[in-house]
Amino acid sequence: MLQTCLQSPWNCLILDPMMNILLFIYDLLFNNFGLAIIVFTVVVRLITYPLTAKQMKSTQSMQEMQKSKEWQEIQTKYKGDKEKLASEQMRLYREMGVSPFGSCLPTIIQFPIIIGLYQSIMRALATTPMQLLNFTTHVYAILPAAMLIPLNNQFLWMDLSLPEKDTPLFYIAGFGVPILAILVMVSTYFQSKLMTPPQTTGDQGAGMTKAMNMYMPLFMGYLAYSFSSGLALYFVTSNLVGIIQYAAMGKLNWRNILPANLLPAKTTNQSNVIDQPKKASPPKKTQTKTARKREK
Repeated sequence: MLQTCLQSPWNCLILDPMMNILLFIYDLLFNNFGLAIIVFTVVVRLITYPLTAKQMKSTQSMQEMQKSKEWQEIQTKYKGDKEKLASEQMRLYREMGVSPFGSCLPTIIQFPIIIGLYQSIMRALATTPMQLLNFTTHVYAILPAAMLIPLNNQFLWMDLSLPEKDTPLFYIAGFGVPILAILVMVSTYFQSKLMTPPQTTGDQGAGMTKAMNMYMPLFMGYLAYSFSSGLALYFVTSNLVGIIQYAAMGKLNWRNILPANLLPAKTTNQSNVIDQPKKASPPKKTQTKTARKREK
């Protein structure tokens, strides 16, 4: 076992455990691989939730720093001196307790998990004899591999081992409509828009964020259309769970989706109150003393 892990640590530490957990869930769910992918994706998202929450907190702290008056003054003062600007930026990071890599580190940590999840799903969807033989060599002895393999790849109208374009639900003008690929694009779009925090004027990352929100749904939709529909099912589930997690944290930015007249009145009024200067109200204690003198 130790020798195997030394030869292939990726398979031993990431891929094999994920694949066997997926196979265990498949066994519990009466050999329904579609439900196994959905449940497994939800479990992985719940396990990585602390990383997601930490990333959101770091991003919010970074935005508060960028909106601060001190940072705007530093940008204006050292506009022509990049070295001094970077030095003052790092100083402000330290003073405000903001980590410049705080929003990126959780994503980097989650990246191997996402790759491992994708590879475990693709390996479990083995169809050829060689793929099945390779798959069985990675199954733990406690699982009844002989009874479970080959897996039942049928889910709803799809063969999860094939792209949805090969097994569409219906056709329009001779073209198979890829429902899952469309759901991937729509859910990716809504996820990126709802999770994008409000952009400040002159924000350098605003243009890049806008481009990502535009092209990422198309890219994910292309992957869902070209590869096995099991991967598309994973994309849809992951997007929906991600939206639910951000909603639970109260971080969804509905202003990126809904027009202003459809936003809750409380949200609109709150923003108006922030923009308007507060009027100083007369001290209550003074008014009370004056009233008492008049009564006497």
